[in-house]
Amino acid sequence: MDIQNLFSRLRGFSTTLPALVDHVSTSDSRWKPADGAWSILEIVCHLADEEVDDFRARVRSTLETPRQEWAPIDPEMAAIQRNYNDGNLSDAIERFVYERNASVAWLQDNLDDIAEHSDQAYEHPRFGPITVGELFGSWVAHDQLHIRQISKRLYQMTNRDAAPYSTRYAGD
Repeated sequence: MDIQNLFSRLRGFSTTLPALVDHVSTSDSRWKPADGAWSILEIVCHLADEEVDDFRARVRSTLETPRQEWAPIDPEMAAIQRNYNDGNLSDAIERFVYERNASVAWLQDNLDDIAEHSDQAYEHPRFGPITVGELFGSWVAHDQLHIRQISKRLYQMTNRDAAPYSTRYAGD
């Protein structure tokens, strides 16, 4: 595991995400495609919640108390119960950046432990053993998956706004 490259990507996402959505209007931040997939605002709120409820907490727990049961999370239900789509994109970005900076500070103090104990695992009731290394890599991959999701939403809005004209010339 190249922990420094992963850490660099994780740290850099606190500037990548705001730059990706800084031009998005309030109405566009709340826009959802017909299939009901999450809006950009919902994605950003989810990322902020995951920073607190999932990755940082679970890496820490697996390092410190690997046999302790993880607190349950339900991202889909959180989006509904916490009314993500009624929020404000700027506030959601600010919250994400704050929490990511807290994660980066914690990680800076614990990277050696993560490297040393990367094979230490939590026994997940559904997925089986999940190691510290898998959690750390998945944290970074989670960011990238949501970049792709936000890019898809921006692409969908471009097609929406270009109608009745096609965007086929741009390529697939």
